[in-house]
Amino acid sequence: MNIHFIQHEVFEAPGAYLDWAMTRGYHATFSKIYDNQLLPETADHLDVLIILGGPQNPSTTQKECPHFNAKAETDLIQKAINGGKVVVGVCLGSQLIGEALGASYSHSPEKEIGVFPIELTEEGLGDEKLSHFGQTLSVGHWHNDMPGLTAQSKILATSKGCPRQIVAYSDLVYGFQCHMELTPEVVEQLIASDEELVLKSSQYKFVQSPDEIRSFDYREMNAKLFIFLDQLVKIYHKSAM
Repeated sequence: MNIHFIQHEVFEAPGAYLDWAMTRGYHATFSKIYDNQLLPETADHLDVLIILGGPQNPSTTQKECPHFNAKAETDLIQKAINGGKVVVGVCLGSQLIGEALGASYSHSPEKEIGVFPIELTEEGLGDEKLSHFGQTLSVGHWHNDMPGLTAQSKILATSKGCPRQIVAYSDLVYGFQCHMELTPEVVEQLIASDEELVLKSSQYKFVQSPDEIRSFDYREMNAKLFIFLDQLVKIYHKSAM
């Protein structure tokens, strides 16, 4: 299995997504665009495309952020989807998937930073790849926006601060506004990147302090992400037969 990551910033690391790939013995490659690494020209050689988060949004221009080209990324996402590949977007990545499918992102009703529960919808509980999450699951968050919806998409999970936490665009294409990939190491990178986090935690009801974020045990969340990804790969293999 060839897993390709698009990483927008050094502090938006793949965390548990990369741990999953490594423990399964999959081959992982990167486009670290913050380091001006190029995107693949095609998705032909990929099995799984994972687009990570970032402080940008799909409307961010190259004048505002020279290393981020939203159009180039959505073009690659379209190629991967058209090629029947697995595509998973995290935060910004989920918004880019929606954009690639013609659904514009929007602002989330609330800023969420920290660990808060998501609640699976009826369709989420009926999705065999997610049913092991249970009715509610505490997961990581670090966002202001949320992905757009197509006519065919399904909202699988919500939170009190955001009505679009997990979106299924097809059996192989999923957007996660939440961050189930967080590990203690990734959390420290994110905290260090946000100099105003302590101030935000006093201003917003869904923003936690650095110590609150550090205190959470992320292992259960990571393990459930692994099961989801294994199920997704299983469906991918069946579809390729």
